[in-house]
Amino acid sequence: MAPLDPLDPNAWAELARQWQQTQSAWSDWWGKSMGLVPMAEQLPAMPAPPASVAFAAADVAELNARFQSRMQALWRAAFDVQATGGRLPDLVEPLPGDRRFRAAAWGDQPYFALLKQSYLLYAEYLRELAHLAPLPAAEKRRLEFTTRQYLDAIAPTNFAATNPDVLARAVATEGASLVQGLRNLADDAQKGRISMTDEQAFAVGRNLATTPGSVVFRNELVELIQYDATTPTVYKRPLVIIPPCINKYYILDLRPENSFVANAVAQGHTVFMVSWRNIPPELGQLTWDDYLELGVLTAIRLAQEIAESKTVNALGFCVGGTLLACALTVLAARKNACVASATLLTTMLDFADPGEIGVYISREFLAAREPQLLAGQRVQGSELASAFASLRANELVWNYVVGNYLKGETPPAFDLLYWNADSANLPGPMYLYYLRNLYLDNTLRTPAQLTMAGAPVDLSRVSMPVYVYASRDDHIVPWRSAYRTAALVGGDVTFVLGASGHIAGVINPPHPPRRNYWTNDLITDAPDDWFARAQLVAGSWWPHWAQWLAEYGGTKRRAPHATGNDAHPPLEAAPGTYVRATT
Repeated sequence: MAPLDPLDPNAWAELARQWQQTQSAWSDWWGKSMGLVPMAEQLPAMPAPPASVAFAAADVAELNARFQSRMQALWRAAFDVQATGGRLPDLVEPLPGDRRFRAAAWGDQPYFALLKQSYLLYAEYLRELAHLAPLPAAEKRRLEFTTRQYLDAIAPTNFAATNPDVLARAVATEGASLVQGLRNLADDAQKGRISMTDEQAFAVGRNLATTPGSVVFRNELVELIQYDATTPTVYKRPLVIIPPCINKYYILDLRPENSFVANAVAQGHTVFMVSWRNIPPELGQLTWDDYLELGVLTAIRLAQEIAESKTVNALGFCVGGTLLACALTVLAARKNACVASATLLTTMLDFADPGEIGVYISREFLAAREPQLLAGQRVQGSELASAFASLRANELVWNYVVGNYLKGETPPAFDLLYWNADSANLPGPMYLYYLRNLYLDNTLRTPAQLTMAGAPVDLSRVSMPVYVYASRDDHIVPWRSAYRTAALVGGDVTFVLGASGHIAGVINPPHPPRRNYWTNDLITDAPDDWFARAQLVAGSWWPHWAQWLAEYGGTKRRAPHATGNDAHPPLEAAPGTYVRATT
């Protein structure tokens, strides 16, 4: 793999062509295998790098000289090993956290050692080259992202002939692993996605989403679940939870031992959960305002009525938090102070830095899809899941390609990844509004620039106490972007930063104790200043939040003996009907 010459006007275009060819071949094969070719125009387009970049000659000359020297040193070492025997010295190392080359053969066997180090050196060269590109920030991020995707795709670990683990397993099983890999591939082709967990190990209502409760309301968009009390007394104010609408609600009610819902119920809260509908074709015209009126605002009103409380506490997670914040501005404009406190988990309100997911969102992309989306075309949950998975391609794509198809393995049972694959569809107009006004125009942060549900949007009028949680390694909602919420809302803000990523950081129960979080009562202008002064606390952030929420729970009263009320009796047992829909 000789480094390309970026001063050659055709070199960068050739890299772009190679990547597009790789991506196209993979997409075409995968689509044909799964019968998805008619849907190809709906799949997320991999962002293409610019066809030409005017690099600074001096910078590139220095880079080329440096890597030419390193490549020559690697090949000299390889020739020495071939002549004298021994082990190839490690002249280049994988990036921290890269687990692809853990097998001993990648270091002990000269062929695989040279293959690994040549690839790693080439990857390092292209990453540095992309970083040198004199491009605007958004284009540079797209270039760096595409470069990483290209490098991840061509790794020697992804091909049977150049992966010693795959070869050793094939020999040990007398080829049975390869046969099983083909079976796994055929099974996944039928499902239309890569299996990330043993899906036979889980089922909604059997060992996921099992916290006892009842569906007490249903309309065309949501079911509202009220959970059974498990304490003799409960706080007067109920807790209304708005989960993300891109996946199913039960991320907050997985197994009993890691259920956020069960934990909140055990703290003495009467918990209401919105279960979003997996949008069918006939609801493809629903709008952002519909999600506010039929979803968030309806859930808050019904929780007030059923719990017989003038006020509620509310919690939103991811885009559910964004919807909740928007609903709170509508309530403020209507002079309705029915929400006593708000909790926002991994939520973005200022989209100035949307993280790497922003590489998929451009005005050109939106303009191309706008007619179909406005006409009611649904955004398939699988499309969004694929885009999110690509942000961590080695972990969430290639890891399973190698394990499932090349090694013939069954992935281990993991509830988070089962939920991750259980995606939901969104209506076109709602999705279009979200991308244009929030991601691209970033107008949510500017007072009175948007009107939602007939009310001007002004986040500064969100005057109740707000608990903002972010995850340090979140690749979907960067924690510094979540931190900006503190400057947008008008109420007192408690900001907590947890370890791990977008989902694993949130789903971190107190037992067994693991991970950690950071707190700092002083909200500074800059997130890094806040972090520099923050206190590290071992374990789960859930008890910290529970203590905070208890201040706004109101007085204690006898727990209700049943869910619902006369006007809204239980319709069916939780988890309900909408969460089970798969199309």
